Amino acid sequence: MKNVLICASLLSSMLTFAQENDTIKSNNNIDEVIVTGYITKNSESANKMPLKDIENPQVYNTVNKNVIKEQVATNINDALKNVTGIARLWESTGRGNDGGEYYTMRGFSLQPTLLNGMPAFNNGTIDPAGIETIEAIKGPSGTLYGGSVISYGGLLNVITKRPYNYFGGEVGYVLGSYGLNRITADVNAPVGKNLYARINAAYQKQNSFQDAGSYESIYVAPSLKYVVNNRLTFTINTEIKKSDASNAPMIFLSRYSPLSFNSIDLFEQNYKKSYTSNDLSIKNTTFNIQAQANYKISDNWISQTIVSRGNTKTDGYNQYLWDSANGDEFTRYISKLGGETNTTGIQQNFVGNFNVGKVKNKLLFGLDYFQRQFLLGGTGWAGFGTVSLVNQTDTKAGELNQAAVNTALASTQNAIGTMETKIYSAYISDVVYILPNLSAMLSARVDHFTGNPTAYAVEESKATTTFSPKLGLVYQPIQDKLSIFANYMNGFQNIEPVQNVAADGSKYFAYFDPEHANQWEVGTKASLVKDKLSITASYYDIKVKDKVMPDPTNAQNSIQGGEVESKGFEVSVVGSPIDGLNIIAGFSHNDSEVTVGDPTYVGYRPEEAGPKNLFNFWANYKVQQGALKNIGIGFGANSASEHYTLNRASIGTFAIPSYAVFNAALSYNEDKYSVILKLDNIANKKYFSGWSTVTPQRLRTVSLSLNYKF
Repeated sequence: MKNVLICASLLSSMLTFAQENDTIKSNNNIDEVIVTGYITKNSESANKMPLKDIENPQVYNTVNKNVIKEQVATNINDALKNVTGIARLWESTGRGNDGGEYYTMRGFSLQPTLLNGMPAFNNGTIDPAGIETIEAIKGPSGTLYGGSVISYGGLLNVITKRPYNYFGGEVGYVLGSYGLNRITADVNAPVGKNLYARINAAYQKQNSFQDAGSYESIYVAPSLKYVVNNRLTFTINTEIKKSDASNAPMIFLSRYSPLSFNSIDLFEQNYKKSYTSNDLSIKNTTFNIQAQANYKISDNWISQTIVSRGNTKTDGYNQYLWDSANGDEFTRYISKLGGETNTTGIQQNFVGNFNVGKVKNKLLFGLDYFQRQFLLGGTGWAGFGTVSLVNQTDTKAGELNQAAVNTALASTQNAIGTMETKIYSAYISDVVYILPNLSAMLSARVDHFTGNPTAYAVEESKATTTFSPKLGLVYQPIQDKLSIFANYMNGFQNIEPVQNVAADGSKYFAYFDPEHANQWEVGTKASLVKDKLSITASYYDIKVKDKVMPDPTNAQNSIQGGEVESKGFEVSVVGSPIDGLNIIAGFSHNDSEVTVGDPTYVGYRPEEAGPKNLFNFWANYKVQQGALKNIGIGFGANSASEHYTLNRASIGTFAIPSYAVFNAALSYNEDKYSVILKLDNIANKKYFSGWSTVTPQRLRTVSLSLNYKF
């Protein structure tokens, strides 16, 4: 209740101040990402420069605020179900440094770690209240984004809502299954001469579909824009989120002994069993601030300067169930975690147009500094009871409380450590318009790394300097309507040292060069129905080299030389082909295989690769006239093929079954208000996700969303 009152107080004060200043409303366009229906037009993030999607040799998908609102998406996972070829592997654990949700895209795991194009970490979950657009930029993008915070499969970049030039806003309330209560507010106002403020806020509380588990959060995101003159604009974007969650322990299948489970049956029988209590919760706090200055140097050149700071903290209990390899029992391990991650980012970009003779060029030149510090804390891990899936019993069922757990943890050794990463980079990208309908992109990055690649590295890496190229070619048979593109892209990751054993038995650290992923991709993009419908189809092939693998001559040691290949195709459709109808859909197929490396994995699909086939669809139609005018109906589906959550020669393969989940919505929409009734998982389907784990997903839910604009 206290958190609800805080949100209400912030909203009330903002409304009062805004109404006093409403007389200076401007006729200027909204200064934010332009969205039309489900289409987000011409994202600049994919190449850090203004570039039409149809002339961009890289593939990206977007999910904007309109999709999020119409689908009553109260978490980022539901929003990302609209992205072609993405699936969640792990829910948020809340643990330090990497406790956010894990997804898979193009055969590789990733987390949403970019905010407005800058690194931003979250050990919990991201609240959708402040989201303007989510961008899923496909393929290894190390040339423009480096290698420390992105995946070979791509990256997830959250674009936040920005201030605009007049008074306006929206308030909303969602109630639904499992005690869901969510309040949101979005208020924008002029607050002085050429000064504009916006605040987004949300409060949410919900229980789990299982017999225990809860989630409560508060989110506040104030932002400010100051237009100094027609050349210089400053913006400040801030977000603060606090959450308290009691999560079901992750169920890990044994990685070190032959599988003792051969079907999903036992896990289905325990579908609603959480094997936890609401007393064992974990708290996550996230703070991000970004200051940006945009300066128009001339009619052809602009300068963009960004400074960001971030902090995310973890404090609470984390537990998991470990397979006892007898086809029934799991041992619970529990810890009280502490942790903190601090980040600093500085980025300077220059973007301009110039001609070489009669050949037009669009150039980006940038400098980037990124620093990340890990602070590890908390207790060690303690065994705490045994869970039987056959009998659905827990030997510690009566002791799942803080007092009993703290006693068990008192004898463990505290985990304390500090690690730091610093990266200095320079990058350049030039789009050369060889002909009006033929362009080439030439890009490169130099990246200098010092420090620890991961929070768990036991030794600093040697300072390394890495080169990352990117090439693209776009031909438009029908200019601005149809393009054929090809790209060659690179990604890289710095590798932590590994302790090896010499012939005389002495130990030493082996240092490695960064591993690299290279992608080639061909495809086509079409903009149809007066630019109201966008279609993208492509085929890609990603090869990763120099992965660390066991030394064939000495199993105790590690060397470089491992290889992984991931290839597939994707088709995406988004837009409004007829008045009132919005569609977003996609299909992806991925083949991924370890080709060189540990014999346990060679020839097998990596466990992080997720399902081979993924399909997503959502359509919403709003009646345009007649007695049913403004009535809307929506229907959608998400499906995935069988997924090998554990897949190793020495252990065996455990398959998570394929699934199809259907959703629907009924709405009434006026200019000032809307009412949306949403039904998710209509058939109450039991389905799972995992990454060497087996995690039941949410059953049927009903949500009612009430929204009012002003």
